[in-house]
Amino acid sequence: MKNVYDIIIIGMGPAGVSAALYAHRAGAEVLVIGGDSNALSKAEKIDNYYGVKKGTTGAELFSMGKEQLADSNIDTMDGQVVSIEWTGDYAVKTVENSYTAKSVVLATGTGRRTPNIKGLKEFEGRGVSWCAVCDGFFYRGKTVAVLGEGEYAAEEAEYLKNLAAKVYILTNGKQPAKVIDGVEYIEKPLAEIKGEATVSTVEFADGSSIGTDGVFVAIGVAGAGEFARKLGAEINGNSIVTDNNCATNIPGLFAAGDNTGGMMQIAKAVYEGAVAGSESAKFIREMKG
Repeated sequence: MKNVYDIIIIGMGPAGVSAALYAHRAGAEVLVIGGDSNALSKAEKIDNYYGVKKGTTGAELFSMGKEQLADSNIDTMDGQVVSIEWTGDYAVKTVENSYTAKSVVLATGTGRRTPNIKGLKEFEGRGVSWCAVCDGFFYRGKTVAVLGEGEYAAEEAEYLKNLAAKVYILTNGKQPAKVIDGVEYIEKPLAEIKGEATVSTVEFADGSSIGTDGVFVAIGVAGAGEFARKLGAEINGNSIVTDNNCATNIPGLFAAGDNTGGMMQIAKAVYEGAVAGSESAKFIREMKG
């Protein structure tokens, strides 16, 4: 497998597979990155989608989609994307490798998780942030905490380490997936985020606490919304804003499926994937002149 493609599609569900098939048939070199954990693979039965036999499970339909990619000789990579950056091209970083492309299609569904921690919602925008790249600048020389235990949390902490004077990773009682030098880990369950006008303290279930100027939420795996926000794409609530061509306000960045809001159904995801794949391939053709 190579490292440079025309289009990288993030997500291997209905939207991602559909985008890949249409972009590939339009002549683009495509890489699809994704894993088996998605809404489709967890569905018990699928009986409201065209051509599917009664009793077909989501896992079976997901497997058929992966087979389609293999039959079409489209490159795939089972893995977790931890960051996407614009460096003249789109630089897509996974846990183990990095890839570049002229265009990216976000098709990961809605993966944002909100933990039930007192003060988290109340201090959003007043010390609680969901994006280190967006808000890290405001915490230069200060103390910050990253809430999360996975690769995504580690990536956020790595970024903040270059700005903040002190960085904690708060795993909320879980084992961290990765240890970053220069970052202090606290594995105790959280009880509450406190402060007055802004965040000042994180309190743990055992009654202990730390002082912090900000808390960055990075639980589990980064979703399409997190990637879009960091790239500067317009967001409405938890949904990525796109036009009729599934294009965001960022050139070369497209989105399809549940992450664009509206009806969260396979039929919508497949349609939007087809549009996003076709339009991203058109974008590539225009770039190549």
